[in-house]
Amino acid sequence: MKVALLLGIAAFSLGAAAPAPRKVDLLIRGGTIYTGSAEPFVGDVAILGDRIVSVSRHADITATRVIDAKGMIVAPGFIDPHTHMGGELTSDDPAKRLVPAFLMQGVTTAFIGNDGGGSPDVAAVLGSAASKPVGINYAAYVGFGAVREKVVGEADRVPTDAELGQMKALVAKAMCEGALGLSTGLFYAPQSFAKTGEVVALAREAGTRGGVYDSHIRDESSYTVGLAAAIDEAIAIGKGGGLPAHISHIKALGVDVQGQAPAIIAKVEAARRRGQKVTADQYPWSASGTSLVASLMPLWAQDGGRPALLKRFDDAGLAQKLRAGITENLRKRGGADKLLIVEGKYGNRTLADVAKALGQDPVTAAITVIRIADPGVVSFNQSEADIAKFMAMPWVMTGSDASGGHPRVYGSFARKYAKYTKAEKVITLRQFIERSSSLTADTFGLQGRGHLRAGAFADLVVFDPAQYAARATYEAPTLLAQGVRSVVVNGVVAVDGGVMTGKAAGRALAHAPTVGTCR
Repeated sequence: MKVALLLGIAAFSLGAAAPAPRKVDLLIRGGTIYTGSAEPFVGDVAILGDRIVSVSRHADITATRVIDAKGMIVAPGFIDPHTHMGGELTSDDPAKRLVPAFLMQGVTTAFIGNDGGGSPDVAAVLGSAASKPVGINYAAYVGFGAVREKVVGEADRVPTDAELGQMKALVAKAMCEGALGLSTGLFYAPQSFAKTGEVVALAREAGTRGGVYDSHIRDESSYTVGLAAAIDEAIAIGKGGGLPAHISHIKALGVDVQGQAPAIIAKVEAARRRGQKVTADQYPWSASGTSLVASLMPLWAQDGGRPALLKRFDDAGLAQKLRAGITENLRKRGGADKLLIVEGKYGNRTLADVAKALGQDPVTAAITVIRIADPGVVSFNQSEADIAKFMAMPWVMTGSDASGGHPRVYGSFARKYAKYTKAEKVITLRQFIERSSSLTADTFGLQGRGHLRAGAFADLVVFDPAQYAARATYEAPTLLAQGVRSVVVNGVVAVDGGVMTGKAAGRALAHAPTVGTCR
């Protein structure tokens, strides 16, 4: 792709593997190797430059450096398909761009621009890595929300034909600049104001160019259409747009829908049997993370954005309707004690605690807090039974939905291993590794990533199966994971002996659009 070449971006391609040389730069010796597609075995991984040159039971070659991996697990670098780490990856701060929270879990690639927030200027997003080196690889979505807001604004209305044409052109341009696909966050205003047909029209622009439709669905609970109908819509958008559909952080959120995992799984499985490509990702936590406004404010109150919302707070004629809507949404979330505010003046306190401290009822307290700002919240609203049922599905991959104030940024992959793989045995070790690496790479077309094999890019993790675990908690969400011994990104050692090396070897990964669809 011409843009990718001009920006020096690494395309999703893999050349033919050459015969293994007699001397290599790095040899990872004696670990238990999970290749991403085969039963594990004890052996060696040889790396020359940015590529793996051999994966074998014994490599009869010499190396400039040997890492002793005896007793360790050697796996493909993990790939996170849903994050909110764009700010870190494009930061002016080199330390933030290393993304230690990810490297110390073995995550070597992340997707950004999820939930409809991805900038339409994908060339700039991907091009940033050329002047601001990054610690991990990243790919980017173009966001439906960003596109709609740019053209339509924050109003609850249908776009004109001309506006729809402008939005389609923005998506097409972004795809030609290397976007992975179109992401949506249909739960969030103003995206929630869009009808299905509008989303299909934009998804088709991504599908024509070989992209994926990734969606935080319209309702994960019972806010509007309900969880089941929202899943149906995501599947329908994928079909109508002629592209794979990916459901972000699949879950059954809130008291009204807990226990619905089997029914939701049945819907996805039925679509897959019909030949449609439908997948999902999941973070291994019972608490979700969003904002206080998104959790509690009725959608009608968000029409026009924050300025309009604040005016409605002062409209006596709307007070009863507004309080009724907030009360109902609070019920769905399980009550004020289930919402932990993680930012701002009232950070690290539940809404119930804030209400008590202010001498207010929870609804009034929520309005008081939102008048100051819209803080992030951690919402305890999922059942462990639903989490386990979704996790067991072979089309559900590991993701973090990494966003501030939640331990999922620092611990999702490590927690999934320690809690759900090692302790509770919801999935096997091989399943954990493959659903954290090769499944993601293969689903999204990251050729040369997600597998340990000759010719692949040298992204890999070495971790101690006895020690690998999350340390981050809801009370202390920024503790780095433990148990990772080495991480290699594009052939460069980024974590050595459990310590960051400070080397920024990540690359921006531009998706190559379907041939003939871009000028």
